[in-house]
Amino acid sequence: MQDFFQNVSRYPRYMISLIAGIFWFFFEQLKPFLKNPVTAIAVVGLLVGGFAMLYLTLEAMLGIA
Repeated sequence: MQDFFQNVSRYPRYMISLIAGIFWFFFEQLKPFLKNPVTAIAVVGLLVGGFAMLYLTLEAMLGIA
């Protein structure tokens, strides 16, 4: 039973490292675009717009407003 709880306690660390790896991958893919100011503004605008769309969609679906 002790092995079971040790195994289960490893999952949060795995999840955090997985999420950090995904963000690191996307940052490395977007890094070349951030060198040019025009594309940097476009990338930031797309990210902000995507998060706004996600937020407003979830807000409407959950009836929070």
